[in-house]
Amino acid sequence: MSSWPRPTTADIALRAFASSPERLFSEASLGMQDILLSDLAKKELNKHVRHASQWQIEAPYDNHQKTWDLLLVQWLEEVLYRTEIHNQWLVDCQMLVEWGTDNVRAIGVVSWVDADSVEREIEIKAITSHELQFCELQAEEQAFSRWEEVPDFQGPGWFCDVVFDI
Repeated sequence: MSSWPRPTTADIALRAFASSPERLFSEASLGMQDILLSDLAKKELNKHVRHASQWQIEAPYDNHQKTWDLLLVQWLEEVLYRTEIHNQWLVDCQMLVEWGTDNVRAIGVVSWVDADSVEREIEIKAITSHELQFCELQAEEQAFSRWEEVPDFQGPGWFCDVVFDI
C-alpha cells in the first residue's frame, strides 16, 4: 500500500502516492479503508469471502478541465456509501477513468467483503475538500512532507492529500 495517515488539526487525513492517477484512486481508497479498521480486522481481512463487482460514478465537468481532485472525493464518497447502504467493504480495486466531452466516468473493478464482518474503530462521516490535493510530479520533482509519519516523494508519479470528517 502506498498511503500514510497524516496529522491534521481536527479530523484525520491521508497522503497517497502512485504511478498514475487511476492507481492513486485505488491507493487512496485502500488507505481510507485501512484508517477505519481495528488492528484485529487488519489481520483477519483476508479470511473473509471476497466478492467482485464493478462500481461506477459519473460527473459533469466544465471547460474540459480534468478535475481529478473532485472526482476522487466523489469516488471515496461512493466507497463509503457502498459500505453503509450496500454492506460492501472494499478490499481492493482497479480503476479506469474515461473523460468524455462534458462528463467523466470512474469505473472500479472491486473486491469487497461483507461490511458487517469487518470490525471498525472509527467512522468517516464525509470526505472534505479541506487541504485537498491531487498533483502530478514530473521526473525528479519532489513533494516534501511536513509530517514525520509521511515520507517525501520524488516523481514521476502522482500524490494526493485527503482530509476526512470523523
